[in-house]
Formats: sequence, C-alpha cells, structure tokens
Amino acid sequence: MKKFYSFFIIGIALFIAPTVSFSKNPVQIDVLYLNHGPLQPTLRELRALFPEYGDKLAVSWYDFDSDEGERFKSKMGISHHTPLAIWIDGRSELMNNGRTIKFEGFPTGSGPSFFQGKWKLEDLAIILDRVTGKN
Repeated sequence: MKKFYSFFIIGIALFIAPTVSFSKNPVQIDVLYLNHGPLQPTLRELRALFPEYGDKLAVSWYDFDSDEGERFKSKMGISHHTPLAIWIDGRSELMNNGRTIKFEGFPTGSGPSFFQGKWKLEDLAIILDRVTGKN
C-alpha cells in the first residue's frame, strides 16, 4: 500500500511539474540617448517596441546630458558623442544572421547620415525575440 501512495504522489508531481512556470530574470535593456529633436521618432519607436515583450524586459533609460547619464557613460566606457546606444544584458554588439550588429547611432535610414549606425529596428526586434524566447 505504501508503494501505491508513493507512486501516486510521484505521478501527481510529474503531471503538475510541466505546468509550473519557473520565473526567469528579465533581459536588461539599457538605452543611452540624446534627448534632441532628430532622435525623437526613433525614441518613440523604441518606446513602442519594448512593451511588446512585457515583463521579459527591464528597460533603463539614460539621458546623455543628465547626471545619471554621465555616470552611466562612465560605467560603460563611453567617451565619445553618440546620439543613441543600446545594451542588451550588458552587450552593445550582438550577432544576427552571421553578422555583428552594434546598436549605436541612429538606425540606418534615420537621422543625419554621419550619425547612422549599421542597424535597423528590425534587427533589434529579431534579437529581442531571440533573447526573450518570444515567438
């Protein structure tokens, strides 16, 4: 009889275990930005994109010209002028389809050409999908 109860309890545990959701820490996104007019459309797009991931992302925003932004730039080793830089779990360069993408500067096709990076919002969304397990 003891074996029956043992197997019964083990069976229930095995049945319930797959339905239990184990919490995973959210992916940390850090955004350093210049709060200037030309960047506003990109910032609006980012502010629309990040909520699509719900609690899978923890987003921190750092205004380049603020005291907090100065401390963050120092921490991340940024000594040059850039309108935008994005880190995903502490990394600003990530691989996508065999190429390294650095999330710095305006996305390709927006803002002044000399400040454009070699990335698109679609690249960012693809990487966010991958790191959060979305889709």
